[in-house]
Amino acid sequence: MKRIVLIAVAALLVLSCGNNAQNKSTESNGTMITKTTPNPENALRAQQFLKDAGTYYLATVDGDQPHVRPFGTAEIFEGKLYIQTGKVKNVYKQLIANPKAEICAFKDGKWIRIVCELIPDERVSAKKDMLDKNESLRSMYNENDDNTIVLYMRNATATIASFTSDPETFTF
Repeated sequence: MKRIVLIAVAALLVLSCGNNAQNKSTESNGTMITKTTPNPENALRAQQFLKDAGTYYLATVDGDQPHVRPFGTAEIFEGKLYIQTGKVKNVYKQLIANPKAEICAFKDGKWIRIVCELIPDERVSAKKDMLDKNESLRSMYNENDDNTIVLYMRNATATIASFTSDPETFTF
C-alpha cells in the first residue's frame, strides 16, 4: 500500500511539473529521482568555477583503483566544456578504458563536483582552440602532434556546495 501511495504521489508530481526543465519520476524501489534537461549555459558556469579555483582535481579509475591528479585547463568549444591532456599519460589511457570521471575544485568556502564522461575529440580545430586559449601548453603540445588530446564533458552533472548553504545541482 505504501508503495502505491508513493507511486501515486510521484505521478502527481510529474503532472504538476508540466514543461519545466525538471521532471520527477519514481524508480521501481519507490525512490524519487529528478532528471533535468541540460543547459549549455551551465557549462559556462562550471567552467568559470574551475577557472576561478585555478586548480581542479580529476578522478579516474584503473580497474578498481581510483587515481586523482591536478588539472588546470577548462575551456568551452562549440558549447561544450573541454579539458586537455597527452595521449601518452595514464589519465588518457584510463579514460579510454572507462570514460566516467569526477572533477572537484574548491574556492572561497565552496566546492564543485562534476560527474561526467570525458569523450576524446580528435579534431585539430578543437585542439587548436584549447592551445590558443592556454599558451603555456604550447611548449609541450601542438594541435598537429600525435600526443595532444582534448576531451569534452558528456552527461555532466555539477553540484556546488558549502557547509553553510544548500547544494545546487545542474546539468550540462
